[in-house]
Amino acid sequence: MQIDIISLFPEMFAGPFGQSITKRAIENNLLNVQITNPRQFAYDKHQQVDDAPFGGGNGMVLKPEPFFRAVKHIKDNTEFINRRIVLMCPSGQPFTQAKAKELAGYDQLIFVCGHYEGFDARITDHLVDEAISIGDYVLTGGELPAMVIVDALSRMLPGVLGSAESAPTDSFYAGLLECPQYTRPREYHGFSVPDILLSGDHAKINLWRRREALRVTLYARPDLLEKIELDATDLKLLAEIKAERRGS
Repeated sequence: MQIDIISLFPEMFAGPFGQSITKRAIENNLLNVQITNPRQFAYDKHQQVDDAPFGGGNGMVLKPEPFFRAVKHIKDNTEFINRRIVLMCPSGQPFTQAKAKELAGYDQLIFVCGHYEGFDARITDHLVDEAISIGDYVLTGGELPAMVIVDALSRMLPGVLGSAESAPTDSFYAGLLECPQYTRPREYHGFSVPDILLSGDHAKINLWRRREALRVTLYARPDLLEKIELDATDLKLLAEIKAERRGS
């Protein structure tokens, strides 16, 4: 997958993209990340990318020319057809695991990161395909959200994770939060690993894990249960969990 990021601060990406899973994905040619600074596409010698807003107001607004030209430059130098241009913006649609899976289906993603008081509306209305927000809060710029999204979607790419089963068991992947996990030692500070996980009965273990994922989701994020399709077994398990909860 080709990732292009348009950012006024390219140096911010060196650390996060030079570590862990993202680094391995890049080294294994599963992910190619390029950072483009829109300043190099400004018209004046000072490489100005912002200006005062028409009509007055506080702060500076990012100008359209450098960003339109930066996107055109990227398109002219890549041959992908299945691409998406994404704006990092507080007013965008909330980022979810479903959106990560959707974005992972493109051959090329172009992320547009902003700063200052926002973008000229011609960027948001006519340049990008969609705007995404990672939460209901304001950050200094779009770089951190872009890093979060690239990290999340890269896990969806075949071959990126060490185990093919790792991504499907992540929280939110299938709509539920992840079930509790345990490793050695079997006992620690008087707390023991559930016996079922040591039984070797994989059918019972899988049922236990599903039950616990439902339990965790019910207690922590019950709203998620309204967004997924539950089968008869899930509904039976939920009824048992709720009965236990009322009896506690």
